[in-house]
Amino acid sequence: MTFKAAAVQFAVVAGLMVSGGSVLAQEKPLQLVGFGDSLMAGYQLPETDALPAQLQVRLRARGIDAVVFNAGVSGDTSAAGLSRVDWSVPDGTDGVVLELGANDALRGIAPEQTEKNLEEIIVRLRDRDIPVLLVGVVVPPNMGAAYAARFNAIYARLAEKYQLPLYPFILDGVVLQPGLQLEDGMHPNGKGVAVMADRMLPVVEQFSRTIMDKAK
Repeated sequence: MTFKAAAVQFAVVAGLMVSGGSVLAQEKPLQLVGFGDSLMAGYQLPETDALPAQLQVRLRARGIDAVVFNAGVSGDTSAAGLSRVDWSVPDGTDGVVLELGANDALRGIAPEQTEKNLEEIIVRLRDRDIPVLLVGVVVPPNMGAAYAARFNAIYARLAEKYQLPLYPFILDGVVLQPGLQLEDGMHPNGKGVAVMADRMLPVVEQFSRTIMDKAK
């Protein structure tokens, strides 16, 4: 998707979501971007089943007039995310849910490089005054204990350094649950994404309300 197309889609979705009696009175919808890989994009799922869409529904049910734009790209590594963050996150974005690193781990990329890429993404967004909610990844056991220890520590370290809210594990409650996964045994199905959205909601809701409070 080009920058122009992404910006147009973002604006159109935002315009469509302004109405709704159950949401709080806001001057404009809260503009969030789910930025990540296939776990954010909704691999092989309808757009309505993807994580951003499911979070949007839940936020609105909690009284937050939010649009959660899907900027997930299947297969993205942290390096690929870094290469597109400037145009994938449009001007006017109020906050980013950042989820990257799973493909780095699957490829055995050095954790130090992944951390460097994620940090640069965070810095670029911070320089644009865009708050970040960091979503972590836990390395599969087959990558070895030493690699896992180095990799899994990335997210808490970055969250502490930049004082970011952190959701520690994107697949919490879904991993190793066949009924919540696609046939590949790696990606969540629609029910699995629903579990992810339910578990993430308290953190995403608090993140959203903090942004709204600061804007008052």
